Amino acid sequence: MEQIELNDGNADRFLLDAKGISLVVFTSKTCGNCKLAREQLPLMELPVERVCWIDAGDSGGITQRYEVFHLPSMYVVRDGVYYGAVAATLAAWDIQRQVGLALNSYPAELP
Repeated sequence: MEQIELNDGNADRFLLDAKGISLVVFTSKTCGNCKLAREQLPLMELPVERVCWIDAGDSGGITQRYEVFHLPSMYVVRDGVYYGAVAATLAAWDIQRQVGLALNSYPAELP
């Protein structure tokens, strides 16, 4: 699984152009659960082509547009289309299920 670091300057263009499923994960350098997510997510077998990491502290614009209010926060984008938040624990089975549910919902434009 590919891992990409995004920020306010490149996130929108990348997510609009990326083919396949992206799991967008907002984290912070000072968040213990975020450090755990950074360690565990790349090792999981997830139905995504890539994990896109965004540091919420360094990228306030996109963090605000996605209405992130807790960290880590995960969102699904497929082929440039936003499918919403993934409300899951840091367990592969839960994230897999929530990504599937998100992709079965109505798509929207990127925030």
